[in-house]
Amino acid sequence: MGERIESHRDLRVWKQTYELALSVLRVAGTFPKSEQFALTSQCRRSAISIPSNIAEGYGRGSTMDYLRFLKIARGSLFELDTQLLIAADLGYLSPTDAKTLQELWTDCSKMLSGLIRSLEK
Repeated sequence: MGERIESHRDLRVWKQTYELALSVLRVAGTFPKSEQFALTSQCRRSAISIPSNIAEGYGRGSTMDYLRFLKIARGSLFELDTQLLIAADLGYLSPTDAKTLQELWTDCSKMLSGLIRSLEK
């Protein structure tokens, strides 16, 4: 029997994307000061948007709204992928951080896409 879901905080996808957001916020703080209002800010907003939209969609109480917000979260996830790639290519991320974030991103992407597919059936 699966875990009982009482709030968005019980969702595995929310927990995973929350961890991704925390990880991104930690590393974005190490980007050069000149990026504070550009790439740093964009990464932070995208990362925070992912679990936030999952939570908001869950809280709406309808499957259609939930799906819409999950798709918005997935869009933010893909936006974050591009931003992290840029940060890595500019040398703002260590190879270790880039690899760790990419693995976390991939896990979140699979989980979120799977949830969307299951709800669309």
